[in-house]
Amino acid sequence: MTTYLITYDLNKPGQNYSDLYEAIKALGAWKHPLDSTWFVKTSKTATSIRDVLKARVDSNDKLFVAELGSWASWHLPDLADWLNNKS
Repeated sequence: MTTYLITYDLNKPGQNYSDLYEAIKALGAWKHPLDSTWFVKTSKTATSIRDVLKARVDSNDKLFVAELGSWASWHLPDLADWLNNKS
């Protein structure tokens, strides 16, 4: 499994993005430590993740997906524990 960072700017106030959140959760094991930031462990590629998620945001929203490599955190012990778990 590869760990990916998913982050976004949802630019239209008042929109319901529950479909986006459910699509992220369906990708695999996930962690949601910050408002617009998710981490997902999945066998999918960054491109396929982007393609699944872009169908669930508005045309003026922004979306970024990256394979996670080296990382460091501060005041996020649960996230650090989750990222260090290789399964």
